[in-house]
Amino acid sequence: MNKDSKYESIFSSRDSDVELPKYKMPEKESAPRVIKELIRDELFLDGNARQNLATFCQTYLSDEVHELMDISISKNMIDKDEYPQTAEIEERCVSMVAQLWNAPDRSRSVGTSTVGSSEACMLGGLAMYRRWRAKRKAAGKDVSRPNIVTGPVQVCWHKFAAYWDIELREVPMERDAFYMTPENMVKYIDENTIGVVATFGLTFTGKYEPIKALSDALDAYEKKTGISVDLHVDAASGGFLAPFCAPHILWDFRLPRVKSISASGHKFGLAPLGCGWILWRDAADLPEDLIFHVNYLGGNMSVFQLNFSRPAGQIIAQYYLFLRLGREGYKKIHMNCYKTASYLAKELEKTGLFEVVYDGNPEEGIPAVTWKLRDNAKINFTLYDLADRLRARGWQVPAYSLPARAEDTVVQRALIRHGVSRDLVSLLMQDMNRCIDYFKTHEIVSHVTPEEGTAFAH
Repeated sequence: MNKDSKYESIFSSRDSDVELPKYKMPEKESAPRVIKELIRDELFLDGNARQNLATFCQTYLSDEVHELMDISISKNMIDKDEYPQTAEIEERCVSMVAQLWNAPDRSRSVGTSTVGSSEACMLGGLAMYRRWRAKRKAAGKDVSRPNIVTGPVQVCWHKFAAYWDIELREVPMERDAFYMTPENMVKYIDENTIGVVATFGLTFTGKYEPIKALSDALDAYEKKTGISVDLHVDAASGGFLAPFCAPHILWDFRLPRVKSISASGHKFGLAPLGCGWILWRDAADLPEDLIFHVNYLGGNMSVFQLNFSRPAGQIIAQYYLFLRLGREGYKKIHMNCYKTASYLAKELEKTGLFEVVYDGNPEEGIPAVTWKLRDNAKINFTLYDLADRLRARGWQVPAYSLPARAEDTVVQRALIRHGVSRDLVSLLMQDMNRCIDYFKTHEIVSHVTPEEGTAFAH
């Protein structure tokens, strides 16, 4: 019998009897099903994505989404001449998102899909910078010292400032306000401020920043100084939550000060990883010098994304989810997540050891729970120790210190996404109580340090 026969057992084949090369390409080819199985086995060493309560990203995807992704695996989203129907689907999504975010005139608003919200943030920041620079040059003023004002932001804004040589003025947290307040914001603004970035769903706590109050403060600042400062809303999480679960909150294009909004489709938009969106209030808010025209893919296309080759499947899947769920379906899924977050917050408080910083209230933020140890808790462990112990059961529940001026506060956070059911959270609480019981009877010789603790995910 031929040893390489397709009927031969994978684990009796010659390819499974050797150690796979790790950092050097092999000289000869191998049986596809054997290599696939060996790589599949190696992937079992990763954590279980559904137990990863650190990530904001979607970890549950339906069979229909998998099928659409498979159909679309070879489509390049940028090549609109070769894939015109895919381009049309993207435009439909942009129109739907513009409506969702209350664009005043959808015929005037402009937007695009991106590879996650980090690329969307880069584009929004670049547009702010170019608008500020053009305005300053037209007035004959210096453009050599731009700055951008933010609250406690995700690392992509630090990257934006570093890449484009712009001073990042990050308004520090206060112990009584874990977000950027209007009063603190205006202290950091001057004529060199290209714009303010407000976060609608803070990475550190899950809470929404008060976008309407920040906008009002910028209106008052302009009236007082004559300096108009644009507002970009980083709605990575909240952009696909508030429109369904708290539509009365004023955070979007209903506020004239808001010129652009970015969001992740692969978070609470429920799409697969690699889906983001950026919209501008008006086409005039996207400077023309950021738009490039190319014809070497077959037709004359305008391009203003950072990536020139990117998959289309995520966008097609997003369109499917918009049609499949509608406003009703999105609200049902997200409200269930909020209810599960509330359940977790109450269970944590029952232990008597934890103080809930944010309980997943849809009026205040995203479906997440953030907690810290009570000051009077009589324990022999830290939240870093607890996070490390939970990993033994596969749970990733990050512990981390808050940013400047609140850095002595250590918190733990759990994201409640689509697919994180109340039953799953009840299992988490069982394991958490087991960990607490373990610490009662075992002396912690060497505490886990922040550097050794669980990774902080976004």
